[in-house]
Amino acid sequence: MDKAGGMDRTPTTATRGPAVVRWLTGVPTAVALGVLVALLCIAGLVMVGSASPVISLITYGSPWTIFIRQALWMVVGIGALLIFARVDYRKWRKFGAPLVVVTLVLLLAVLVPGLGVTAGGSSRWIGFGMLRLQPSELMKLALVLFAADIVVRRTDRGAPAKQVIAPVMGALIVSAALIIKQPDMGTAMVLSCTAFGILFMSGVELAPLTKVLVTFAAIAAVFALSSSYRRDRILSFINPGAHQSGSGYQVWQSLIGLGSGHLFGLGLGGGREKWGTLPNAQTDFIFSVVGEELGLIGAIVIMGLFFALAWYGYRAAVRAPDRFGCLVAVGVTTWLTSQAIINMGAVIGVLPVTGIPLPFISFGGSSLVISLAAVGILMNIALQERSGRKPSAQRRRLVRA
Repeated sequence: MDKAGGMDRTPTTATRGPAVVRWLTGVPTAVALGVLVALLCIAGLVMVGSASPVISLITYGSPWTIFIRQALWMVVGIGALLIFARVDYRKWRKFGAPLVVVTLVLLLAVLVPGLGVTAGGSSRWIGFGMLRLQPSELMKLALVLFAADIVVRRTDRGAPAKQVIAPVMGALIVSAALIIKQPDMGTAMVLSCTAFGILFMSGVELAPLTKVLVTFAAIAAVFALSSSYRRDRILSFINPGAHQSGSGYQVWQSLIGLGSGHLFGLGLGGGREKWGTLPNAQTDFIFSVVGEELGLIGAIVIMGLFFALAWYGYRAAVRAPDRFGCLVAVGVTTWLTSQAIINMGAVIGVLPVTGIPLPFISFGGSSLVISLAAVGILMNIALQERSGRKPSAQRRRLVRA
């Protein structure tokens, strides 16, 4: 930006090229993030309304209950986004460690019979009625703030790589173990992607980080395959047709729905899989409903919105005014995009089914509100972005990546 606060008009490599590219690079990051998330939320509300009437009627006696709940949670989430977007992101830095501790206590609480709310064989919530909190969702935000703070503080005083990596990995391992116990392997995977994304961008030496990553991946693989339930869920995606009456049933029905959508889909509301054939149509497998009703074109549009969200999120990181803001932006963007990739990968049968929602699209309370709050922090970082500065180590690494 120039001294008057406007966009710098000096020609650069980013401003050359096709008109569309010039226009996209010229859009302020915060505005782009707001528009993209708004489009995703609108698409989510429409698709939840289309995917949920049958299960809503069976569960609550009205075809509109789930849609109305989604709309209410979206209003709360938008309020959280607006509040977090107005608060200087640096003020959240001191809450990282306390929030991790509180969330770990809540993760323990959901495993206690009588305290945790069990649904679909998983104990992931605490609360009652509509007022339920999913602590694993809160841990995503807590880990981002904690990891960014601890990395900046320790690297600033020249601590060795082990002292930077150890506390982040400690928080990740404990929280991931509690979350897998629920069981919720998908959220543990998202937390792992987020933590390693922040550590990679922190500028720590790659050799010790690589050793930790390989060790962590090996332990995770052994743990995942040690349980017959988790092993079946992981391996069934290789050939869902061979397990279509068992562990591969969801993926098989999802692929049927996607295949029947062809190029332009069966039309909004015209999908057939949601009528009791496809489990969790309004949550984990809503992307299948998108493909069935809006076709390949609709699915590509949703994927394109997430790609653009990642692009602008990492641009906010590159242009962040300080290292803490850079790492928080990396963490939030990695969290949302990795979750979207894992969800859509499971729906189309190229990744194991892990039971996580598609951000902003799937039905959910805690997930939606906390994700929107995190975007609010990301937008606040983008509102304070700077240009024309010499990039720091983690920014150079992000640009090269």
